[in-house]
Amino acid sequence: MPGLFDPLVIRETMFRNRIFVSPMCQYSSRDGTPNDWHLVHLGSRAVGGAGLVMVEATAVSPAGRITPADSGLWSSGQAAAFRRIVDFLRENGAIAGIQLAHAGRKASTRPPWEGGAPLSASEGAWETVAPSAVAFGRYPSPRALTGPEIDRIVGDFAASAELALSAGFDVLELHMAHGYLLHEFLSPLSNRRDDAWGGSFENRIRFPLRVAAAARAVWPEGRPVLVRISATDWVEEGWTAEDSVRFARELGRAGVDLIDCSSGGIVPGVKIPLEPGYQVPLAARVRRETGIATAAVGLITEPAQAQLIVASGEADAVLLARAELRDPYWPLHAARALGVDVPWPNQYLRAKD
Repeated sequence: MPGLFDPLVIRETMFRNRIFVSPMCQYSSRDGTPNDWHLVHLGSRAVGGAGLVMVEATAVSPAGRITPADSGLWSSGQAAAFRRIVDFLRENGAIAGIQLAHAGRKASTRPPWEGGAPLSASEGAWETVAPSAVAFGRYPSPRALTGPEIDRIVGDFAASAELALSAGFDVLELHMAHGYLLHEFLSPLSNRRDDAWGGSFENRIRFPLRVAAAARAVWPEGRPVLVRISATDWVEEGWTAEDSVRFARELGRAGVDLIDCSSGGIVPGVKIPLEPGYQVPLAARVRRETGIATAAVGLITEPAQAQLIVASGEADAVLLARAELRDPYWPLHAARALGVDVPWPNQYLRAKD
């Protein structure tokens, strides 16, 4: 089996290793446009040796933002701002990826360090939408989307994918997890519709599959499309691992290349069995039962742990979040710990053992 530092090839894209930087919201954009914070934040992870550096959840429309400070991609100006970041990532050996998202009923909130609560009218709150008029906990009740509005959001994802291509991104990921809009359609806990977009499993996956197909249609044949799912809601009568296996098969037929297996987020107050690698079995099951490549995420912090996940075939790559926030050079330090010789940036060679 390949190791953590062996290259991974998906379609015509080669990742220098299997350490991926997970999309992590920075809540630092103005009108959806990235800035120097994003260049330094993302660029340092490329310098640090990651194979894929993924931009945070990026809204396909203003109403799809979690907060007013979210990254967005609905204008050519935003795409031009991303281009500078993409060029830097590539120049430093990383594959550049972006995650497209719509926050659904979890939109219109303050940034976490301001409490994360829903915005008030005086703070510029906007109307939230969802499959059904079912609130997330104590959030304001969203408005149920109409059929034409669903069609329009599919178009928003396709348009954002085209802008991502113009910005030079190599990898596109679609956010279908963590209780945001596409996940809201998947889970019976949030989707109470009785039309073609709700009820049966086949109806609940219809909208997310349309988004995947629309994105794949505009994304170049040689470049990967990834999907992040919440592989279980961790709640009875919610979305299950069995559902994820079925859904992953359909995503594969729609041209998706890798399933990024996270979990939870659809309802508040859920007890999740947090421990190192707690979500790895979800990625392993999807990979084993579908043959589709997967990435594992969630409390992966140690080099030997990450190496074992890949070398044992539980996942094709690992996605690091907090570990990469703590240490942008985690891949270089992991290589040293595992006894693997990897290239360092020329500017840092004097510090290499």
